[in-house]
Amino acid sequence: MDLAQLWFWIVAFLFVGYFVLDGFDFGVGMSLPFLGKDDIARRQIINTIGPVWDLNETWVIVAGAALFASFPEWYATLFSGFYLPLLAILMALIARGVSFEYRHQRDSLKWKRSFDRMIVIGSAVPAFLWGVAFANIVQGVPLDADHEYAGTVLTLLNPYGILGGLTTLSLFFLHGVYFVALKTDGQVRADARALAKKAGLLTIALAALFLVWTIINAANAEAPLLLGVVALAGVAALTLIGSWVANLRDREGTAFTLGAVTIVAAVAALFFALFPNVMPSTLAGGASLTIDNASSTDYTLTIMSWAALIFLPLILAYQGWTYWVFRKRVTRARIEKAALVAH
Repeated sequence: MDLAQLWFWIVAFLFVGYFVLDGFDFGVGMSLPFLGKDDIARRQIINTIGPVWDLNETWVIVAGAALFASFPEWYATLFSGFYLPLLAILMALIARGVSFEYRHQRDSLKWKRSFDRMIVIGSAVPAFLWGVAFANIVQGVPLDADHEYAGTVLTLLNPYGILGGLTTLSLFFLHGVYFVALKTDGQVRADARALAKKAGLLTIALAALFLVWTIINAANAEAPLLLGVVALAGVAALTLIGSWVANLRDREGTAFTLGAVTIVAAVAALFFALFPNVMPSTLAGGASLTIDNASSTDYTLTIMSWAALIFLPLILAYQGWTYWVFRKRVTRARIEKAALVAH
């Protein structure tokens, strides 16, 4: 494996990590209208991700920076062609982050409700658009001979792209509801289990359709790692069903873990289907971007590899330590006590 291929898989690893970690953040945010029966419940839900959401979000910054440095041609084509969807994701993430910080600054119920709506929207928009973007990257987009995107925003809203968006939206929602059940107590915990039972069935149906379609696309494109795509899709299907069954048996830790494995396997399957391309062209006279023609020089990739070898383990260790420190449940009694003290 040469350095360009190595960095393709490092970029894949970073996006997989981002979707697993920020994925349940999105799901927690989207669950507010369903599980937040009163302000105490909503605070309980938000506090499950309060200490970690910003740390989870930094994964996309690292992934974007790694993409820019290792595959500048891919970065340039992606961020110019997908400019509006990526801008919408950025604005939604900003709105969500602002809402987490500002909703508790006033006691007004109207004030809090406004920011709660921003949290829901700021979670749902990226959850959907990331799926649309990656589905189109794998399926291919119209690129001309100069690797310039020749389509429009509507080009991205094709059936496969929309299905990809609905799949990530439902997967992240279910992932977040599992996390709420794992991290809370009382009525919120019970409601989260019940919601996951219903949401899981729709998620299984959407994910199954999307994975089968992905396998068909990979077979038609004669993807060299087709067997890997099939195997990973199978793992994703089994773990998704397993997570739903675990939730039925009130095994929250197992349900959340299997849900995380589902996202890992599903996103990895997309990168297996994409390899060795990074952005296939669907135009007859177009030119696809591949690992070879989109990567940086070996010198650049060598420097990046040493940096990744040093700093990536430190980042993983720090994140693991953070989750260990904040591993306890967020109880309703603790939120109520904090509210009394504040008043």
